[in-house]
Amino acid sequence: MASRANHRVFRGGVLLCAAALLCSSAGTGRAAEDAAPNLAASSFPVASEVRLAGDAKQTRFVLDLDRPIQFRAFALADPYRVVVDIPQVNFQLKAGAGTAGRGLIKAFRYGLVMPGGSRLVFDLTGPAKIANSYVLAAANGQPPRLVLELEQVDRTTFVQSLGAESRPELKPAISDTVAAIVPVKPNAADKPATPTDTRPVVVIDPGHGGLDNGTQAGGTNEKELVLGFGLALRDRLEKSGKYRVVMTRTDDTFIPLTDRVKVARTHAAALFVSIHADALPRREGDAQGATIYTLSDKASDAEAERLAETENKADAIGGVNLTEEPTEVADILIELAQRETRTFSNRFARLLMGEMKTTVRMHKHPLKSAGFKVLKAPDVPSVLVELGYVSNKGDLELLVSENWRNRTAGAMSQAIDTFLAKRLATAGAAN
Repeated sequence: MASRANHRVFRGGVLLCAAALLCSSAGTGRAAEDAAPNLAASSFPVASEVRLAGDAKQTRFVLDLDRPIQFRAFALADPYRVVVDIPQVNFQLKAGAGTAGRGLIKAFRYGLVMPGGSRLVFDLTGPAKIANSYVLAAANGQPPRLVLELEQVDRTTFVQSLGAESRPELKPAISDTVAAIVPVKPNAADKPATPTDTRPVVVIDPGHGGLDNGTQAGGTNEKELVLGFGLALRDRLEKSGKYRVVMTRTDDTFIPLTDRVKVARTHAAALFVSIHADALPRREGDAQGATIYTLSDKASDAEAERLAETENKADAIGGVNLTEEPTEVADILIELAQRETRTFSNRFARLLMGEMKTTVRMHKHPLKSAGFKVLKAPDVPSVLVELGYVSNKGDLELLVSENWRNRTAGAMSQAIDTFLAKRLATAGAAN
């Protein structure tokens, strides 16, 4: 008996330590549900046109603006990239801008990375240095322009150029740049539930956003599909009045994976549901139907491994990965805390499959597992739902259907009710 009691005390201490370790890091992070300031798009600088010139030795990038802006540019290695952080910009570039490169620039992406801050990320063909970067004022009938000039260098020169000052922390730099432009007001949803509100917290995480479009097919972006579905599910759950529902994003904003996890932990969530839509490359054939993923160190199959690897690259798409890897000791503590959580996650996944299969076309292997970063909150049951394949014509027709979305949201809502029934009973008794 004494040995068993000691074991319970040790296990409780381990869980508290793991929670304390992660909470200490979460305290420095931005709550990912920051709502963009309620300002008209016209209040932001407008980027209207972009041009590339040069060759494999020297390449110039020019962005036309309607007013001068501040910026910060730096390079990153492995893969070779250049990142330019700017205040929030209303991008009005032609469709397909950035998909084709020139010279040292293989391709580039752009979009919102946080309220008040946008980013340009250039994928390079090889090591290159920023030879010059500046903003030109309007003159001779030309608008203000942001100019970036790149020059080819060897890897040794490139690596030597990556001093600490070239890789500053993103958040302080963005804050310093845009603070005088637009103050970001805290949102009530960023605060943890008050002690008087004992309803379970459900976090809905629409994948991708901002400069991360996710999968694309037929002119449709995954980030738009899953945001629409996430908002529909939120409305369904909120209408019941049973839950506090928190969204990791409610607009087209890029949210790092680690921030999505922190939202769930900050709010002591009872459940975390990440919403996505998959796509298969043409060479890999066709697939259809919804799939539900849970966290595992070893992928259940090759497709699950491919998807996890793709999704885990989302932070790199943002240009710089701000994740601080835990120490070896923290890894051990977190793993202990995750064991029980994974059991609950698997239980919810099975419940969700049971509800969805009555109304939704499911994948031939609907339950899978892999090492998704976004599912790694050690004390929050978490699943990632792939609603279907945008690469499949039939699935895509369903994904854009409001009727299908409502039926699927209803099935998910029912599974959440069943899973959290005990928590709901406890909350009811407390009230």
